[in-house]
Amino acid sequence: MTKVLPLIEKIPQTILGFLESSPSCWSSSLSKTTQAHAHLLKSGAQNDGYISAKLIASYSNYSCFDDANLILQSIPDPNVYSFSSLIYALTKAKLYSQSLGVFSRMFSRGLIPDTHVLPNLFKVCAELSAFRAGRQIHCVSCALGLDGDGFVQGSLFHMYMRCGKMGDARKVFDRMRERDVVTCSALLCGYARKGCLEEVVRVLSEMESEGIEPNVVSWNGILSGFNRSGYHKEAVEMFQKMHHLGFLPDEVAVSSVLPSVGDSERLDLGRQVHGYVVKQGLLKDKCVISAMIDMYGKSGRVYGIIKLFEEFEVMETGVCNACITGLSRNGLVDKALEMFELFKEQKMELNVVSWTSTIAGCAQNGKDIEALELFREMQVAGVKPNRVTIPSMLPACGNIAALVHGRSAHAFAVRIHLLDDVHVGSALIDMYAKCGRINMSQVVFDMMPTKNLVCWNSLMSGYSMHGKAKEVMSIFESLVRTRLKPDFISFTSLLSACSQVGLTDEGWRYFGMMTDEYGIKPRLEHYSCMVSLLGRAGKLQEAYDMIQEMPLEPDSCVWGALLNSCRLQNNVELAEIAAEKLFGLEPENPGNYVLLSNIYAAKGMWEEVDSIRNKMEGLGMKKNPGCSWIQVKNKVYTLLAGDKSHPQIDQITEKMDEISKEMRKSGHLPNLDFALQDVEEQEQEQILWGHSEKLAVVFGLLNTPEGTPLQVIKNLRICGDCHSVIKFISGYAGREIFVRDTNRFHHFKDGVCSCGDFW
Repeated sequence: MTKVLPLIEKIPQTILGFLESSPSCWSSSLSKTTQAHAHLLKSGAQNDGYISAKLIASYSNYSCFDDANLILQSIPDPNVYSFSSLIYALTKAKLYSQSLGVFSRMFSRGLIPDTHVLPNLFKVCAELSAFRAGRQIHCVSCALGLDGDGFVQGSLFHMYMRCGKMGDARKVFDRMRERDVVTCSALLCGYARKGCLEEVVRVLSEMESEGIEPNVVSWNGILSGFNRSGYHKEAVEMFQKMHHLGFLPDEVAVSSVLPSVGDSERLDLGRQVHGYVVKQGLLKDKCVISAMIDMYGKSGRVYGIIKLFEEFEVMETGVCNACITGLSRNGLVDKALEMFELFKEQKMELNVVSWTSTIAGCAQNGKDIEALELFREMQVAGVKPNRVTIPSMLPACGNIAALVHGRSAHAFAVRIHLLDDVHVGSALIDMYAKCGRINMSQVVFDMMPTKNLVCWNSLMSGYSMHGKAKEVMSIFESLVRTRLKPDFISFTSLLSACSQVGLTDEGWRYFGMMTDEYGIKPRLEHYSCMVSLLGRAGKLQEAYDMIQEMPLEPDSCVWGALLNSCRLQNNVELAEIAAEKLFGLEPENPGNYVLLSNIYAAKGMWEEVDSIRNKMEGLGMKKNPGCSWIQVKNKVYTLLAGDKSHPQIDQITEKMDEISKEMRKSGHLPNLDFALQDVEEQEQEQILWGHSEKLAVVFGLLNTPEGTPLQVIKNLRICGDCHSVIKFISGYAGREIFVRDTNRFHHFKDGVCSCGDFW
């Protein structure tokens, strides 16, 4: 102190008064700080630790951290206070990494942190989720005997909570001398987020024994924690406990638990909550109304959605979004679209959630063209799509092979830097695969910086759809070498790929591996793949025996796989057994009747064919017409089987005649086995040429430049004659032709199909 006094005497009293004043006074002028700094430099007093600390704090108050840091570096012998001033200021300015860096320099000089510095450091570690650094500083505080300080314990507790280390947080909590409702509520919320119901109950019991009464914030934290982490059953249970103990839930509690009520399918409880909401006068709260609508939507009660919406007096965006989502979830996409248009007419402020919900509803309910149109309108309206919008609309592109729209969405995702999102990447992989561009799916996958299991499964599913079994198996082996564990979807793609190309031995190996090595019990989709695999390999009896021995009740997919295999093998006996099962499981599906009728027709059993058709008429059923889609010049066109009203039907017929003549010259004759009608041979040929996929391909030839690839989607399986004709066209016209039917992709090029004529 004696060395400092001569220096202080040289400093003007105004400067000393300024440095001694509170930080709130310093904000009057930065120039005063620089003036003080200049005087200190002249007097040589800057090297004094106390005075320099004040100067550092003053510069930091103006966010002049570089100047503050230069002063700190210039002090030959800085003290803890010098460093703590800058640490505090950087933490307050949310420059957490820099704050931690200053502490590191301080510690390397052998300076020991005190009870004022430690809480700041634990706050920094909490904000950065820097668990390892926080634990090291905790060890330092223990070694210094400072871990018993109340402020240190409180900040340390919250640091462990923010890092998700509940075990460590609990140990600190147990050592606290004074625990209040705030600390207890934080612990309850943390356990709820982890789904630890028993721990939540235990803490509540401890609070009761210590005379700490949980408040509404405590309960809301519990409910919100369980709900947001997907522990719906636990959220519902705690809500009931809360009510039983006499706590009256407020609007936050109600809106927190209602989504869990819906996910738990507890409509009875939902109605009770609805009654409570009415009684307490909470129906005016927009969050409560939105949560109520969401609950009724998840429970499949559309009437409840509409009634609540009509009762809500104010048109509010969040409530409207909940309505659209609820209606779409229950298949009422037309009603959702109608409501969305009403909101637009009333000039409501529709946000990205409003547009995304409507687009997703359309894509999920077969309104793919409407989804793409809405995506275009959204951008025109100036609403910027986000990382949820893109994956919501991409399935629509894949469903109708709208490759141009899909590529535009891809480019948009690149522009707004969304390609690092695994959901966007997975949706792009799936879209390109469904549009016949599996090579692009691979490119997207390879460029993704992070890949989760969904990405791997999307790629495997894409290659499986294209019948590339070797590639699917190779991807699976690569997946196994990662830290990710294959799931039931991974094995579905594997078994489906084996089925596509008849790899019976490999199929059996993967079917066994699923249970033996990964503990995954086979699901109905796995049995369906195995039945298809065996049936297509001609082992129909073995496939039927597998169905008989299944531990699960066979569904329509399993019996459908057997019936389709019977069609391939012309086995009437087992076809009749499978069809009867399907008639019971899907009484309103005409496809099963048509498939059995086709099996009879292929055998020339015309009386049985007439019997099936009469039965369909008696039940009021009609055969689903063959339908194909093709995109030409950014527009998707629909062509129906046998449609003679098409504007270009004359040109299409003329082109077909040309192709037919060229085929006959080459020795290709129509396969009349696929006409499936008891009529004259010439009429059978005309029926075959009227199949929708042929019409779509020829329409594409007429309306696209030479050499342009054609992309066709069909709502039924491609028939053998169409397959032969399109193979010929691909060589004759020099076109790549992609045809996606209900089962797989066919890539025709130079007169050859990627399926190897095995489908």
